[in-house]
Amino acid sequence: MPDGVQETLPPDARAVEDLRQQVLRIFHGWGYDLVMPAMIEYRESLLTGTAHDLETRTFALVDQLSGRLMGVRSDMTPQVARIDAHLLADDARHHRVSRLCYCGHLLHATGDGIHASRTPLQIGAEIFGSDAISADLEVVSLMIAVLHTVGLHSISIDIGHVGVFRALVAGSGLDPEQEEQLFDRLQRKSIPDLRDYLQSLPLDAGQREQICRLAQLNGDASVIDEARELYAGGPPALFDTLDSMAAVVSALAARYPDTPIHCDLSELRGYSYHTGLVFAAFLPGQGREVARGGRYDDVGSVFGNARPATGFSADLLNLYQLRGASWPVSGAILAPDAADKALQARIAELRAAGERVVVDLSQGKSPPADQQCDRWLVKRKEQWVVEEAR
Repeated sequence: MPDGVQETLPPDARAVEDLRQQVLRIFHGWGYDLVMPAMIEYRESLLTGTAHDLETRTFALVDQLSGRLMGVRSDMTPQVARIDAHLLADDARHHRVSRLCYCGHLLHATGDGIHASRTPLQIGAEIFGSDAISADLEVVSLMIAVLHTVGLHSISIDIGHVGVFRALVAGSGLDPEQEEQLFDRLQRKSIPDLRDYLQSLPLDAGQREQICRLAQLNGDASVIDEARELYAGGPPALFDTLDSMAAVVSALAARYPDTPIHCDLSELRGYSYHTGLVFAAFLPGQGREVARGGRYDDVGSVFGNARPATGFSADLLNLYQLRGASWPVSGAILAPDAADKALQARIAELRAAGERVVVDLSQGKSPPADQQCDRWLVKRKEQWVVEEAR
């Protein structure tokens, strides 16, 4: 198999499918409608809007029918945004809040880290049409509920907000390249490197210190109050950002008192397209997040229907591997290979009831151990009955 490409075999494949169904039931219970985006699209559609960062990760191929360049999806979130924009194209439904969810394989041209899969099974959920704080709170809560259902209970949540950095650099006169370089140094949290670069920018001493301090504003919820004091007299948009972040953190702490919440005001994951709250879930000893999301308002503008949006996604295969404990495997009933009408009717009845019935084709040899047959179908007094295997 190519590097980073994996296949899932028995019994794991069955366990992953069971897990997928559990997650989809959670989404359904929360009011999310399932969509199944196409695996391939014309490349310009896949890389429109928020997806432009995916260019290097998207496989390209030529459509033999049209001759146009096509791409294999490397993220379903932009596809779901397009679906929402097209579903709500008429004015009568334009302001309706919609909840969409998805689960499907992606293909990455390049891996994201040494051990990252290039064929993740992405699950995710999005809310379109609401810019309320309660929408952000809902998607973070839904992410936590999914992770708990998978069996990952020792997670911690990182919360950030790109609005703090945007407010600080607004009106600073920095060009896009300078802003990108500054963003990169903030993400790496290299204070000496950040200070050196700030000295080369057309900023006054106060602005430089405010941006430099931003890299150090991480910890518990108290860093939000610390930011209010540090940036006193700053633009109103900055304090609106801090207020919304504080509201989400406070509500999450009340709902999930046993889940640690870490606030990082310089967390700018997805800065090029996220417009508000950003969040991620981590496990102890894992350097990479196990799920992530955030707000990306006006995502549908490129499709002719600007809508606020927020959501999260994760790799279900990764979650399955991280849960560690073996997935329970249901037993099976071993039935004899015989042309008996009563036997065939009994087998059909059991299968209709959800039982796994395996016909013994071993011709007298021991049945394969991987069939997990813990019961037998035997004939007693002209009746086919199920008995425990001896």
